[in-house]
Amino acid sequence: MAEPGDHDDEAFRICVVCTGNICRSPMAEIVLRDLVEKAGLRDRVVVTSAGTGEWHVGEHADPRTVEALRVQGFDGSQHRARQFDPDWFDALDLVVALDRSHERVLKSWAGTEENRQKVRLLLSFDADYPGRSDVPDPYYSDTAMFDQVLGMIEHSSRALFRQLEPAFRRPPHPVL
Repeated sequence: MAEPGDHDDEAFRICVVCTGNICRSPMAEIVLRDLVEKAGLRDRVVVTSAGTGEWHVGEHADPRTVEALRVQGFDGSQHRARQFDPDWFDALDLVVALDRSHERVLKSWAGTEENRQKVRLLLSFDADYPGRSDVPDPYYSDTAMFDQVLGMIEHSSRALFRQLEPAFRRPPHPVL
C-alpha cells in the first residue's frame, strides 16, 4: 500500500482514520476512492486509510466490512490494515477522523497547529447529521450495523466530496 507522500506533489492527499483500520476507515477509503475515480480525478486525489492502533496491522478488513462493501458494489478484498504514522502529516492535505476519539489522538500527534487543522471529523462535512460527530464503531455489533455504518459513510463521503470537488477540478497551475 502506498504511503501518503508516494504520489505526485500536485495530488490532494486524504487519509481516513479509525481505530484498527479494519471497519470504518476502509469503508470510507473505498467509497471516497470510488467517487474520485468516477469523477475522473484519480490523478488529482489520493485516498488512503489507517488506524490509530496497531492491533490489526497487515490484516484484511473485517469480513463484515468486505461483505457490506460487496453488497453495495465495492471491492474491499485487497485492503490491508496499517497504523497511522504522525510523520505522514506533512504529506497529507486532509486527515478524516471517524469519531472524536480518533480526532483527539490525531490532533495530539499532529505536532503543529497547521497539521492539527488538517484533522476533521467525517460527519462535519454532512449537514444531514446535525449534532452528531461520531460514526459508530460496528466491530462489536452485527452485520446490520455494518450496513448501517456503510450507509452513513457513503452519505457523508459524498458530502465531503461535493465540498472538495470544485478545488480538484481547478488547473494545478495557473494558466498564463
